[in-house]
Amino acid sequence: MYFYAARQPILDREKNLYAYELLFRDGLDNVFPDIDGDEATSKMIAGSQFNFGLDDFLGDKPGFINFTLDTLLKKFPSMLPKEQVVVEILETVQPGKKLLAEVQQLKDDGYIIALDDYIHQPVWRHFYPFIDIIKIDFRSTDAATIDQILLAVAPFPHIKLLAEKVETNAEFQNALDMGFSYFQGYFFSKPEMLQSKALSPAQMTLAELLYETSKSEMDLAQITSIFERDVNLSYKLLRYSNSAVFKRRSEIETIKQALVVLGQVELKKFLSVLFTAQVSSEKPAELMRLAMTRAKFAEGIASLHRQTDTAKAFLTGMMSLMDAILDEPMSSVLTKLPLAKDIKDALVGEPGFLSEYLALVKHYERAEWQDANIAIAKLKLDPKVLPDKYHEAVQWANEQMRALGDA
Repeated sequence: MYFYAARQPILDREKNLYAYELLFRDGLDNVFPDIDGDEATSKMIAGSQFNFGLDDFLGDKPGFINFTLDTLLKKFPSMLPKEQVVVEILETVQPGKKLLAEVQQLKDDGYIIALDDYIHQPVWRHFYPFIDIIKIDFRSTDAATIDQILLAVAPFPHIKLLAEKVETNAEFQNALDMGFSYFQGYFFSKPEMLQSKALSPAQMTLAELLYETSKSEMDLAQITSIFERDVNLSYKLLRYSNSAVFKRRSEIETIKQALVVLGQVELKKFLSVLFTAQVSSEKPAELMRLAMTRAKFAEGIASLHRQTDTAKAFLTGMMSLMDAILDEPMSSVLTKLPLAKDIKDALVGEPGFLSEYLALVKHYERAEWQDANIAIAKLKLDPKVLPDKYHEAVQWANEQMRALGDA
């Protein structure tokens, strides 16, 4: 059985990662609006037990997982550890005595409980003592209705509101002002303001190294000299090359040795990761993790397609959030970075394989399965292999975040 999954980050008021929502289907063609919720939840639980571990997707964060009334009555949440799951009651579930009994039991068992796409009804008040989070579609719910909900939950201060479909920083700020505690959407992957941000000397050094390593024939002496004039960068290179990611048998002690041992492919990855990490230091850490997941997944797609250099695909994925990181349009960002023309074309949506890879990556991470299926068919890829490539990308990004944290 092949398993299709995506995750969407949920951030807190400081834009720190709070949790993920896990989105599952049993195939890329299983995307119809009337998909059976019981079957989707059942397959998700089976997948988490037999196909992958929740840790692969969640790390040390909880995961919001949808449950129907039937799956709640069948005690499906009890198959998942309470420390890792937020029981998300689907909006199609109507409030009633059976549901209330299940919610009370889940609360007694220590689970966190959320109401998905909440539609305000007075009857939900009976549930409020046991509900931790209420999710509100920020785009389809008007301000007056949100005010009603805020008034209704005011006597229950333990209830937190989560704004779904927050797509811009202005919407994020608005939701903050209204009292929301958690936020789900892609506001953090869009520019917050239109302004030009100069690169620091250290970032310019990394940009220079990106240029040097993009040449068909790398000049090892020149690259070594660039590293040697930046003590901090050299230290990070040595720490990275000695990290558990590579499982080396012996310590690496010189810049040249580190460059030779890493090799051209790994060096390019290291530089693009480090450049993105430096310029995103004031951004949510999840933005960096998403960039790395995109990079690795794009590389995986290129390895299957065999029409484009995998290193270019990797760099395209890594740079695809640079507009959000630098707070300016991508067209402006690209004037600062020495990237190959086909990479720049892909980043602004011009036709080409790299652009198609990036589009597929975005469809996949947002669980847009129908669009993903069309893209996969166009690229003539085997759809059965893509879930593994995505899982590998998520795991790799988690490993890199840990390695960067140690550096």
